[in-house]
Parts: sequence; C-alpha cells; structure tokens
Amino acid sequence: MSVLSLNNVTLRYATADHRSTPVLASIDLAIESSEFVVVIGRSGSGKTSLLNIAAGFVAPSSGRVCLDGQSVTGPGADRAVVFQDDALYPWQSAVENVAFPLRLRGIPRRERLARARDILDGVGLQEAADRRVWELSGGMRQRVGIARTLASDPRFLLLDEPLGALDALTRSRMQGFLLDVWQRSGAGALLITHSIDEALLLATRIIVLAPNPGRITSEIATPFGRDHLAGTPLPEIGGSSAFRRLHDELTALIHAEDEGIAA
Repeated sequence: MSVLSLNNVTLRYATADHRSTPVLASIDLAIESSEFVVVIGRSGSGKTSLLNIAAGFVAPSSGRVCLDGQSVTGPGADRAVVFQDDALYPWQSAVENVAFPLRLRGIPRRERLARARDILDGVGLQEAADRRVWELSGGMRQRVGIARTLASDPRFLLLDEPLGALDALTRSRMQGFLLDVWQRSGAGALLITHSIDEALLLATRIIVLAPNPGRITSEIATPFGRDHLAGTPLPEIGGSSAFRRLHDELTALIHAEDEGIAA
C-alpha cells in the first residue's frame, strides 16, 4: 500500500513589502492508496496550495512531502493531477489526448493508441474516442481528462475541484463516476471542493481547513462513498438522516468563528 504524506508542512508567500505571509501552517496529513480524502474549507484556507504541494508544483517553506518514504521534489507520473479546467489539447481527438502521456514515455504509436482506447472504454467513452475535444460535452471532456491521468498508472489522483464548472445534473453523475474510477484504479485520491454535499458523498475521510493561515481543524471519517459503491443510490444516501446529521456537523465546523468549536 502506498502512502502520500505531508509532514509538518508550512507554506509562506513573500509580499510586496518583503514580509512573509503564512498560507499553510504545520500541516500533517497522510493519505493511503485505499483512501478517498477530501479537503474542504472556507476561501483562503489554502486548499489548492495544499494540493499543489502534494503534486510537487510548489515546494513547502518548511516540512517535507514524501511518497512511500521518499522525498517529493517535483511533479511525477505517480501523482496525476486533474484540474477544474480539463486542460485538453483541442486540436487532438479524445484518444490522442489520452495517449499523450504514453507518447512521452516513448511507447510506439499503435500500442499507445490501443491502450488509450482501452482506458476510454473503461470510462464509458469508447464511442467518442475519435471525436475532437470541441465536439464533447463538459462532462465528457472531464472524463477524457481523468482517462488521460489514468494512462500514467498513478499511485495517487490529485483532483482540484474537477466538477466545479459542470451543471448540477452532470456533476451528480460525475460524482458516481469518480467513485468508480477510484475503486477500479486502486489509486489513492485527494480531492479539493467547496461543496459539503460532494465532500460527504465522495470521501472516506474529510479534512477541514481553517483560514489565516490554513491549518487542519478536524478530520471526519465518512461511509457514504463506500455505501454507494456497494449499491446504495446517491439520492438515497443524500436523503438519509445520517447524511443530514454529518452535513450539519460539517457546516458548523467550516463556518464556526470560534476556533474552539472547530477544534
């Protein structure tokens, strides 16, 4: 089992007056490959900064990021990132986009296209493989983007609000899709979201960040994602008393101004 860990990580940004502004403070977080961890918090709590550090895009000011005990010093194929913007190449077809990471690894064209088609088949887009990106809906483009990350066979999926730009119906469908991808891939997942409902529906564990500077104030284990994978429909989960109770608890934790309440 792989483990991605942030050990006493602090991040500071320099301001125009040469002062140091803390963005994240003393973050200790370990994510196992069996987990779907969701980070949520108010604006300014450093959610995206935390993901960027885990991805290797940003180096912490202090502390250490490790993958299976080895220091992370930059981006790597073992940590695949999915953004809100699908970041696909519009001049290429869906299958060519998915095959691109395999091209970078020097895999021959026929082999990489065959593997890319298999991955698209796995995310339900086999009939759209030869379409250009501009011919695809928003939900389909995000699925292509996720399929492209899977082509690298990552140990962890890092997802920065990947469903934020989708309409409500497509977003609901994609939540179930993300759970299926996570289960089938065997990769751990770290997802950033502003949606309390989404956090509860997807996570095996929720991390609550408080702002100024960003710091972990609470961790909540949640069963609902696994319940859905076991066959319980998402509307039934969302309407349950257990879901509503945790929803109220999480809302209070995020919006409480008294740090003692959020602790």
